[in-house]
Amino acid sequence: MARVLSFILFLLLALLAFRFLMMKSNVSSGEMAPNIEAELIDGRSFQLSELKGNYILLDFWGSWCAPCRYENPKIAAVYRKFENAEFIDAAGFKVVTIALEKNDRTWKSAAQKDGFTWKHQIVEEARFVATSPLARQYGVTELPTKFLIDPDGVLVGKVTIEFIDEMLTSKLK
Repeated sequence: MARVLSFILFLLLALLAFRFLMMKSNVSSGEMAPNIEAELIDGRSFQLSELKGNYILLDFWGSWCAPCRYENPKIAAVYRKFENAEFIDAAGFKVVTIALEKNDRTWKSAAQKDGFTWKHQIVEEARFVATSPLARQYGVTELPTKFLIDPDGVLVGKVTIEFIDEMLTSKLK
């Protein structure tokens, strides 16, 4: 009986791994960014479409992810640089972070240490990135992953912090 259960567990894990590896992005540069509907950390409901008219950095991260933690202070610096900036083609710059966490305890300390001061923070519990509905919506298979969305709601693409800084600088009034 134990062998049968072990075999079934192996098959389920293999199926999950196959699905994870074969998952393709649901979005491409130049397409409308999928609307995210979620609850912010302050309990308010949120839709990504509410931010239309702004440049939006959409960042998928995790408190347990060393590369994420390395990049988070850079995101905070770009946010501070552009949070009150005037752009030639946008109302402003917004950051939306989505923490993919195994539990709901560790993200808050990490976000505070890394300088997250923006209000659009989402925490989604997910054992694996591939099991997160929000990550699947954007085809995210690894962390960190950042997207830039233009003021019309069109996905510019997966980007780096350096790219965002350069692009936003070129769009200043």
